[in-house]
Amino acid sequence: MTPEISRLEQDRVALQAALDARKSPAERNRRGQFATPASLAGDTLRYAARLSQPGEPLRFLDPALGTGSFYAALRAVVPQRRIAMALGFEVDPHYGRPARRLWRGAGLVLRLQDFTRAEPQARFNLVVCNPPYVRHHHLSTDDKCRLRSRTHQASGMRLSGLAGLYCHFLGLAHPWMADGGIGGWLIPSEFMDVNYGQAVKRYLLERVTLLHIHRFDPSDVQFSDARVSSAMVWFRNAPRPKHHTVRLTFGSSLLAPRLEREVPVQALAPQAKWTRLPTGRPREAGGVPALAAFFRIRRGLATGDNDYFILPEERIAELALPSEAFTPILPSARYLSCDEVRPRSDGSPEIERRRFLLDIRLGEEEIRCRYPRLAAYLAAGRARGVHERYLCKHRAPWYRQERRPAAPIVCTYLGRADSPRGHAFRFILNGSRATVGNVYLAMYPTECLAAALAREPSLIRRIWTLLRSIDSDRLLEHGRVYGGGLYKLEPRELSNVRVPEIGSLLRPPQA
Repeated sequence: MTPEISRLEQDRVALQAALDARKSPAERNRRGQFATPASLAGDTLRYAARLSQPGEPLRFLDPALGTGSFYAALRAVVPQRRIAMALGFEVDPHYGRPARRLWRGAGLVLRLQDFTRAEPQARFNLVVCNPPYVRHHHLSTDDKCRLRSRTHQASGMRLSGLAGLYCHFLGLAHPWMADGGIGGWLIPSEFMDVNYGQAVKRYLLERVTLLHIHRFDPSDVQFSDARVSSAMVWFRNAPRPKHHTVRLTFGSSLLAPRLEREVPVQALAPQAKWTRLPTGRPREAGGVPALAAFFRIRRGLATGDNDYFILPEERIAELALPSEAFTPILPSARYLSCDEVRPRSDGSPEIERRRFLLDIRLGEEEIRCRYPRLAAYLAAGRARGVHERYLCKHRAPWYRQERRPAAPIVCTYLGRADSPRGHAFRFILNGSRATVGNVYLAMYPTECLAAALAREPSLIRRIWTLLRSIDSDRLLEHGRVYGGGLYKLEPRELSNVRVPEIGSLLRPPQA
């Protein structure tokens, strides 16, 4: 690195910190403005230099430049004479104007323009970008329609309305790339698992040659101001060789990964979830039944306002509210000291932290006649605007809850690989009539399992024991991960977990 670039990079880092400080975290989150750390930018461009042809003149593009961390790293890694062209886009003048002044005369053309509206005017053989991480709900309906149309035209990707802005950046950059050019994208790793990411994965497998995906260890967050698990995706804009393999790595460092595996494209293509690789091997289709064969799995109910609808029994007694208007509900798993919930004589759970859910089907007029104390409680809820909350105002009446009968087994929805209990997710045997909130997944026996349980009720305990013995890695590879090492299991993801031992417990049907 020359003294001039070293000085400019020091100035850039200070400028980035000052500009970030002038915006609220909420505003930067809404606009997806998370700057690339200088050390990560340096590793990224060092790796990019390995992929490029030695001595090849570089035409560099960054579609979301910010203050120019990737360009600074490029200047530090390769001599200036090798950089034939450098272009950056920055839509926000708050960052773009100071960055333009910083890099004036340093070989970078900076356009204060929205890249998603720009027309390709040149071809670049090195495209490196940390695109804005704007979630779909921050995009207007008009923007989604425009982006989906332009992205499909540019790259062939048919993205759903749930796709984040970063997916569109990736697709829209395609016509800017030269034949044989290298693309390096620092993006959320969620695309590897979620449904909307299928279009991105097809693009990487069919339109270009996917070279390498490095998934950063989620416990080592790359961005201090964003709780997101990140991946670095590398590809070449060229037809894929016939027997191509993709390098998959994992760890805190792009240049020194902790785990590594080469996976043939033919084996990678059918995999629904890529984050499980390289820690797990590609799955082959087989006849082992998944949990979906034995359980119908649903997310627990969302009340719309837990503080209002879920009350401790002491509070219900204090307000003299009718017990028949409430149903027992399990508290959050952190308040359950054991993994088996036994019932009292009335079917409510025998636990320390007993909670009850307001769940009544009567209309307000009938409630006023029969339960004046409850009518007063509902009136107090209206006064504080509970009935105007999103879920409540879409229910009739507004206090009516979803139907979630008690499930014999429930599983926690969120978990951590480093849980002190030794298991990322907990399976809880629920012998009570308590329902569960949306911090749990409720597991209801399918018809075949229900028939077996009718013959042998004790079978549910043996199945619960099997579920508790599942290695955490088997569950984690089905879920999705967020920054900081937090994992989430959706109902469909848990349904796809294969537990062959359950099938062996069931007696074959009678001929």
